[in-house]
Amino acid sequence: MRNRKDEHIQYALAYQSPYNSFDDMELIHSSLPEYDLADIDLSTHFAGQDFEFPFFINAMTGGSEKAAAVNRKLAQVAEVTGILMVTGSYSAALQNPKDQSYPTKEEFPGLLLATNIGVDKPVELGLQTVERMNPLFLQVHVNVMQELLMPEGERLFRSWKQNLEAYAQQIPVPIILKEVGFGMDVKTMKKALNMGIRTVDISGRGGTSFAYIENQRSGKRSYLDDWGQTTVQALLNAQPLVDDLEILASGGVRHPLDMVKCMVLGARAVGLSRTMLDLVERYTVDQVIEIVNEWKEELRIILCALNCRNLEELKSVPYLLHGKLSSNQIYGK
Repeated sequence: MRNRKDEHIQYALAYQSPYNSFDDMELIHSSLPEYDLADIDLSTHFAGQDFEFPFFINAMTGGSEKAAAVNRKLAQVAEVTGILMVTGSYSAALQNPKDQSYPTKEEFPGLLLATNIGVDKPVELGLQTVERMNPLFLQVHVNVMQELLMPEGERLFRSWKQNLEAYAQQIPVPIILKEVGFGMDVKTMKKALNMGIRTVDISGRGGTSFAYIENQRSGKRSYLDDWGQTTVQALLNAQPLVDDLEILASGGVRHPLDMVKCMVLGARAVGLSRTMLDLVERYTVDQVIEIVNEWKEELRIILCALNCRNLEELKSVPYLLHGKLSSNQIYGK
């Protein structure tokens, strides 16, 4: 019997999104910058922490030998480059005490480490996760469409809101509410804010599609492969909340230009999953480290060309929307 986590990796690498919303967003160039390249500050702050760089390795995998090999490569890259790494859902380790597929601070003492769990898990399991992993923060992911499409997926959802409230009240580290590639809606963000959650990852469509992955596994419902809102659309929808919530963005982010577009729309930082998975599959760890370090310099170049000294100034950059984004109003509210 094949491991579900290994199937997720296989199909994530195979999937090519038919549309990436970042291609329909154009930033307006500034011809007369006021800053030197060395003036550019990439630092950011979210979930109670200061970070030197505004991008991170987002939650991906765990619970198998293949996942362990991927996670150790990612941890090496993150530790050397000084970027944050969030592990995949820790539920596999909670079910199997012998599981060693997740990186630890003992193995990687210089690693900026956070972890992830599903909102279907009761808060007691979240507390166990925090005790074992000692993360900077805990991502709590919501993945309703994935669960509905997964043959062995969850069918009971009434407890999710109650669980999330318990996480917000009882977990001793900051909580980030995270979508898994379907684009978080504004109503959910407002509910999270009312519960005391201050950080969300909107994780839109355009990168890894868990609808596609589960449909490939089951051989059914391919017409739902593109379910959800794109990353840029989810960020546009969230504009009224950017001053109240710390918004993180992920989903289809390929390179520093996509990262900057997210931050122009108010994202505090940007998570990469499929892009990082593809890199560690195709290149050596040293080569990936070189690529990630190049991204830091490329971010500074783009900010300088936009006449922005820091991430806060990016919020005032004008932009154009084309194609599917040119009319982004939501109807039927």
